[in-house]
Amino acid sequence: MTRHDHHPAAQPRRTTPRRTTRLRALLATAAVTALGAAALAALPGTANAAGGLTVQYRTSATGATADQSEPWFKVKNTATTALPLSEVKLRYYFKADAPGATYRFACSWATKGCANITGTFGTLAAPTATADRYLEVGFTSGAGSLAPGTDTGDMQLRFYQSTWQPLRQSDDYSFDASRTAYADWTKVTATRAGSLVWGTAPAGNTPTDPPPTTPPPGGSGTLWDDFSYTSYADPKISANGWSVRSNSGGPGVPGATWDPSNVTFATSAGNTVMTLETSTAGTAGTTEQAEVLTKATKFQNGTYAARVRFNDAPRSGPDGDHLVQTFFTINDLKAPMADDYAEYDFEYLPNGGWGEPSNILYTTSWETYNPDPWQAVNQHTEARQSYAGWHDLVLTIDGSSITYYIDGQLFGTHDAAYLPERPMSINFNQWLIDLTGQTSTTPRAYEQQVDYVLHVKDQVLTPAQVNAKVAAYRSTGTAFEDTVPAA
Repeated sequence: MTRHDHHPAAQPRRTTPRRTTRLRALLATAAVTALGAAALAALPGTANAAGGLTVQYRTSATGATADQSEPWFKVKNTATTALPLSEVKLRYYFKADAPGATYRFACSWATKGCANITGTFGTLAAPTATADRYLEVGFTSGAGSLAPGTDTGDMQLRFYQSTWQPLRQSDDYSFDASRTAYADWTKVTATRAGSLVWGTAPAGNTPTDPPPTTPPPGGSGTLWDDFSYTSYADPKISANGWSVRSNSGGPGVPGATWDPSNVTFATSAGNTVMTLETSTAGTAGTTEQAEVLTKATKFQNGTYAARVRFNDAPRSGPDGDHLVQTFFTINDLKAPMADDYAEYDFEYLPNGGWGEPSNILYTTSWETYNPDPWQAVNQHTEARQSYAGWHDLVLTIDGSSITYYIDGQLFGTHDAAYLPERPMSINFNQWLIDLTGQTSTTPRAYEQQVDYVLHVKDQVLTPAQVNAKVAAYRSTGTAFEDTVPAA
């Protein structure tokens, strides 16, 4: 299967209305559902005792329209014990300037250091007249903790349309042009360890994860693989429905090869893990990439999960190549702009690429694209920070939205317009966008590792339920199960 090789955020967006009645019907249904959602009771405008924090807001861009929105924040610890900032997430709610508009986050200056502040965008489950998107601000462990009575100091943040078109702020839920000095502001919410502790969200959009519940029973409709194989040539790989790619083609460097021997298996922390290696010496002829995918395209709605290790540095040789490390589902594009195409990606770029200068993670939901001239219809969420290390990646698809989680935390929610219309395959690959990131001819090799993959057909599980199912499989020593019926 040939896969396109394009930046999810930098694509020209199609601005004409969608042409299928299916998409109109789905969007209309979502709007009716949102309008019918019951309003939640407003929380007090002060931090509750359990949360022990307040959020202050001001803006330095006061116009009804602006080149970029500039929400600045301070978080104050009002409790009597230290507050680890890595447990805190803020949400600033706004109205998108167009259905297909995409946004980019930036930190101009912060007392805690911009490198310790993250910004991601999401879509609200219940859109309102003043909000259908949000900017979620988080903190890395490098931000440290707040002692009782102290605050973060300035966080001078901003976001803008990826096209740099002016954006309208006057219809944004969290915006207030009159707030040019810091003051408590309850139209920005804060969660601590996933629980709402400050502010009032737009009606029907309280930012709390579903509570952990007993996982649905197993049985028909589950794919589980612990990747307990000996090598890429192990006959069980094919027997269990996997293909280790050897055919040529994209994505990646034209002329590069996909070498099955770059897929290996070894024991790590008591589990067998799969390693995908990509290597190059700076030329197409020396570039070898790796991909493993299901032979069947039989996966559609439900839950997809994998534990994946991303790496920022090469295993050997000089660093800097524009590398892509992935977990995704996909089907084939039957014709340019065919509206039954589907693809849902986790893509990590440890050294940037596609115009990005450094590490960035994308989740992208695709409706369709045209390879030449390039035209794309997709929605994405991004985070500019390092994701080196092991991460639990969860994707859920139901009849109304596509939702992405990373390490149990909501990362992004994408709209009904991007739901799949045909079954897909499940894929892992690692490849190079180009050879411009590192021009050395010294050989180097990069690794991505995968611990397990899980798919539960037609059931939306929380990250906690995924963890419970994985633990149950491992407690019984089950290495593989596939009861998903053929499409």
